[in-house]
Amino acid sequence: MQTSIPRRHALALLAATAAAMPVASAWAVDAGAQARSFVTMFGNKLVGVVNSDISLEKKKQDILPLLEQYVDVDAIGRYCLGRYWRTATPEQQTRYIKLFHQVLVNAITDKIGDYRGVTFVVGSSAPAGEDTAVSTVINRPGQPGADTQWIISTTSGSPKVVDVVGEGASLRLTQRQDYGSFIARNGGNVDALLHALDKQIANHH
Repeated sequence: MQTSIPRRHALALLAATAAAMPVASAWAVDAGAQARSFVTMFGNKLVGVVNSDISLEKKKQDILPLLEQYVDVDAIGRYCLGRYWRTATPEQQTRYIKLFHQVLVNAITDKIGDYRGVTFVVGSSAPAGEDTAVSTVINRPGQPGADTQWIISTTSGSPKVVDVVGEGASLRLTQRQDYGSFIARNGGNVDALLHALDKQIANHH
């Protein structure tokens, strides 16, 4: 079972209908500008930590509040559980969200040591359903630029990252498929996934 958070993504971007073009276009420009500004701010903070001369352990500590503030981990977690979120008991939901936070944090902080001298360029934005997709190119020394999309939602009341698109696959969609397949193989038992996540966290170094 794969319980790590992949960095790949595939997401279809939705266009505004012709009939609503004037209103939709005005909304898209405003939402797109706000989303690009948010990604620029969040990205600069992340890069500032990643490129700093502090210890790896301190980098991990400094990344945590940024993730909690600017990434809607609860929403990503609910999405990743898919239809099983509705069948889970309130106790299972609470436990799952807590475990998912730790799994996601581990997956992200484990990668920090692989990055140094990172720069990024914010490009265009486009509607992605009710959210906004912001294109960026992430550059690392000696490697080709990585085209990455950040899916930004404002449903929580402020802009937050709800997905990352890279290498043609969606972080949350890929993870939902992994979790769904695992639970299905275990007779639809959500507790089986919770046990697996518990074990993954316990074995994390």
